[in-house]
Formats: sequence, C-alpha cells, structure tokens
Amino acid sequence: MDTTSTPDHSGKRALVVGLGISGIATAIRLRQIGWTPVVIEKAPARRTGGYFIGLFGSGREAARRLGILDGLHDRTSYDGTNFDVDRLGNRRRGLGFRDIPGKPWLMLRGDVEQAAFAALPEDVEIRYSTVPTHIEQDADGVDVTLATTADGTSVTERFDLVVGADGLRSTVRSLVFGPHERYLRRLDYVVAAFQLPRPLSDVAQEDGAILMEPNRTMWIFPFADSPPTVLLGYRTDDVDAEFTESPAKRVRAAFGSGPTGRALGETLDALESAEDPLFDSVEQVHMDSWHRGRVVLVGDSAWCVTLFAGMGVSTGLAGADLLGSQLARHPESIERALVEWERVLRPHLAAFQRLGVKQRTFFVPANRFQIAMRKVMKFGMDTPVTAPLLRRLQENSKDGKLKDTDIARV
Repeated sequence: MDTTSTPDHSGKRALVVGLGISGIATAIRLRQIGWTPVVIEKAPARRTGGYFIGLFGSGREAARRLGILDGLHDRTSYDGTNFDVDRLGNRRRGLGFRDIPGKPWLMLRGDVEQAAFAALPEDVEIRYSTVPTHIEQDADGVDVTLATTADGTSVTERFDLVVGADGLRSTVRSLVFGPHERYLRRLDYVVAAFQLPRPLSDVAQEDGAILMEPNRTMWIFPFADSPPTVLLGYRTDDVDAEFTESPAKRVRAAFGSGPTGRALGETLDALESAEDPLFDSVEQVHMDSWHRGRVVLVGDSAWCVTLFAGMGVSTGLAGADLLGSQLARHPESIERALVEWERVLRPHLAAFQRLGVKQRTFFVPANRFQIAMRKVMKFGMDTPVTAPLLRRLQENSKDGKLKDTDIARV
C-alpha cells in the first residue's frame, strides 16, 4: 500500500499534543490523509538542539513517506576511529555505536525535529504554551479543555481524535489512562546527554571515545560536520535522589571524587554550562493498550524503548506514519483503525523494549567482566581469521534486521 495515498478530505479534526518528532510526524501524516490537525505544545516556543540519535531503516522509510528524508543527512564520521580511554589518558581501539546490529544514520535529534517541522504544512495550526487539563469522550468525539499557561485562560473544544505525543511522562496518558506509576518501569539508570561546544582536546574531531567503568560510562559520539555529543550514564539505587541537585553535581558524584583525567574532566566541565541538556532516568512505558476510545498515544508516551535501544526516533516516525495509513484505510471506524495500527506495531515495539533491556550493559557495563568481554569482541573483529564471521553474524542478526525493517509498510 502507498501510505502517501490521496487525501480523503474527510474534514475530521484531531488534537495532537506535543511538538516533538512524534507529534510533528503525526500532524504531517494526518494532513496527508485529509484531516485537520491542531498541535499544542506546553513550551512557549519550538525547542531546538538535541543529543545524538541513530536513525535506522524503519525510521528512514517512514521519513521518506512523510516528506522529511530529503532534509536529513548522515553525519557519521566514517574517517574516524572509536577509542576506549581511561582516566590516565591511555587509549586503544574499541567498539562503538556502529558495532551494534543495524545500519543507522547518526545525527542530532534536532536534525530530525527541524526537518519534520520544515515539512509541516503551513495551514497546520500550532498553539504554544498550551496544555490539556481535561479530556472527556463519547462515541462521536472528544471534548478537551485546553489551558493557555501564558495568560491562564482556557477553552473546551471538540475533536474526532486526540493523539498524545507528549513524551515519557505524558499528560494525555495520565488524564485518560491513569497515573504514571501504573505504566513506567524503571531500569535504575540515569543519563545525561548534550552537545559539546567543541571537540575534546585529546580526541580528534572525527574520533569517538568511550570511558567505561563498572556501572558508569562516558560516550563521545563524533560527527563529520559538527561538534561531538556526549552520553553520560550510570546506575543508581535511588533514582529520585538524582533529581535533588543539578545534573552537573549528580553526575560528578556518580563518577566519584578521584582524578578525572583530561577527557572526562573536560566533559564534566562542559556539562556545567551545557544549554538544556537531557538529564533523566531510564524508564520504559508498558501498556496493555495504546488507545482508549478516540484517544491514542504515540512515541515515548506509549512505548518508550529507552536510549539503550536506540530506536526512539525511528519508532516515533514509523508509528505516526502507520497511524495515518490505518485511519485512511478505515475511514468508517476510528476504533478499527486504532486496533489494526496497534496489531501491526506491538510485536515490533515489544522486541525493541527487550532490546533496550539487553543493550543496557553495552552502554553501561555492570562489572569488569562485561568490560573485558567488549575487548574480546573487538579483538575478534580486528583479527583476519574471525572478523569476516563476526561481521556476517552482525549483519544478519535478528536485531539488526528488525531495526531496518520497514514496519510501517502495510
């Protein structure tokens, strides 16, 4: 089926909550099939910038149909080397993000948001500083009370569909499905991610670096045409305590009071002045159903797979793309469209969530044995006798094929 099918001009009206990647992609796809989306965003303006992401084949195909792909390019630094480093300044060739299964384009989250926003039709209404405060639905539609935080006013409007694309701690989910605690599953890790203003003094622009110690890591992701980004991750026994102080203080505490060495020291200093860094606990969303009546959740609101899975952006695009396709296929029944949408997506998302749990030790090893096994794997991939076999196993792995499968093609 060609998911960019001719609009049916149904005149149906949808509220999309959240102006992130999933929300913009949903609004684009709904407009393609003739709906009238209204997008609300709690922030006073569209957010820019962002951290490192991988866009896999499933996401690229969805981006192509949404008209986003031409605005994106792979920022991968193919000329560089990924090094394992330590606090003493020692380095050796090590595994990097591209050594996990799949064939991602590497870029910034802001790259995808900007490309998606540029592709959003001009007639799509966007309301900033606006949040839903009450959602009530019946068989024929949804009444939503919308509050404008800038002036304290509110209005109730009716929609044919409400799409919650408002992230891990979704307001739509809490209003319609219940409290966050019912659906969030903590993995007991915290991450900080941001873009460096310039390369580290002892790591070349084109090179990546990873410092790994039991239960804490620093990843430096290089790009061919922009400064690198950082992912700092660590395990914690008390997630809530991590939000009692600034991100910089908590991350420094996690890495201990001993000498940092040059690379880690410069990275921690950069976090002190980073503009709007991501600092959050690593949690998944587990729900028996992603829709209730005429309210549906997409992206992290519904199925957050975590940074460890590397599929957040790709699944957000694919989920939005497929949602529009199913609504166009079943114009007579929103309920049937949502049931079919979820039937197609759920097996893939369940696999990606399992992958996120499995890959957490790739990003943050729990002990020295797991760190040593990475070195063994890298040795095997650099050894002429074993390298071809290991590369074939990686290329043909089930996880890699799933990441690059066009799951929104129905």
